Amino acid sequence: MAEKKILIIDADVASRNFITRTLQQKQFIVINTGSGKEGLIMAWRDRPDLIIIDPTLPDIKGEEIAVKLRQDARLKGVSLIALSNDQSAIRVKACLGAGFNEYIPKTGQAIPTLMETVSRLLLGDTKASVKDGGLLFSFLSAKGGTGTSSLCANFATGIALNQPEARVVVVDLVLPIGSVAQIVGYSGEHDLITVADLAPEQTGAEFFKHELLEIPIWRFRLLAGSPDPESSNHLKVARIDEIVSSLKSAYDYVLLDIGRSLSKFTLPLIQHADLVALIMSTDQSSITLTKTLLEYLRAKNVGNNFIYAILNRAVGLEGLSKAEADKLLGIEIKTTMPYLGSNFSLANNLHQPILVKFPKDTASIVITESARQMVEIAKKLRAA
Repeated sequence: MAEKKILIIDADVASRNFITRTLQQKQFIVINTGSGKEGLIMAWRDRPDLIIIDPTLPDIKGEEIAVKLRQDARLKGVSLIALSNDQSAIRVKACLGAGFNEYIPKTGQAIPTLMETVSRLLLGDTKASVKDGGLLFSFLSAKGGTGTSSLCANFATGIALNQPEARVVVVDLVLPIGSVAQIVGYSGEHDLITVADLAPEQTGAEFFKHELLEIPIWRFRLLAGSPDPESSNHLKVARIDEIVSSLKSAYDYVLLDIGRSLSKFTLPLIQHADLVALIMSTDQSSITLTKTLLEYLRAKNVGNNFIYAILNRAVGLEGLSKAEADKLLGIEIKTTMPYLGSNFSLANNLHQPILVKFPKDTASIVITESARQMVEIAKKLRAA
């Protein structure tokens, strides 16, 4: 491994130096520069095995560098990775068309993704992938009051009932205050805030396997959300990606309750989810806001095939039909939840999943089948 040489071309000094140190810790030989012109000279002179380029260089575009390198017979086999703040579809397409092997956005997940990509391209480590570990599901909505947290918890139970041997965990990422703990009756000592305060070496996969409390009737373990708004102000956001990665190593299924908390730290979790459960209610405003959210997700490279749309009749029988919502959104709604009525309220008040309290209820049957379908879709997407 020590003989593998990597060239970094990035005008951002802090970014360039940090990536250099990280790769050197993995025993790679690393050279770097902030100039595109000098980068070309170093590539031709030093013949690196892999080159990481920020395509938004001030002197030469990364696409142009890639074309020049691909035209040089001496560097025909070199692996090229684009690492950039520019997440536009146009730039991604241009870079891949110019000859880059991979395009990685500079998000909170960038470094682990980069390390895995380097291992795969440079060392032939086909197991290294952002998709390693348990399946990741993100539950989110564009509007409050759609029942996202309740559905997230009940779908987790549905997965566990369908696969009794599977390890399932729910993570409450809703800010400023979580709600899953109240729904399931959780009273454990750990929550997102306290865990993020621990040192990284304390929160590996083994910690999450043994320290998170299991709620027997729900059949999953829970990393509870912020207990109050003041605590959420002290959340160490930079730890979230690492925590989720450890959870994926410890569990077969990781369900993130994001709710309306779309932010810079939750977006990468949505982008790297195996499937995104998008919850909406039947009122016109919910559908309109969901359409706006869908357009945003598409701009962030979350395609329709990764969206599992759920129409939830949370407040009653009135509102838009599935066909009307399909037409307005431009995507197919995968599941339509029936009006849950008093049974759902009773189950919530008793801190029980509706699937256990009322197993023959139509809603329970729909959730069980939809949970099975979500798992099948996610597995096919990952395999592809």
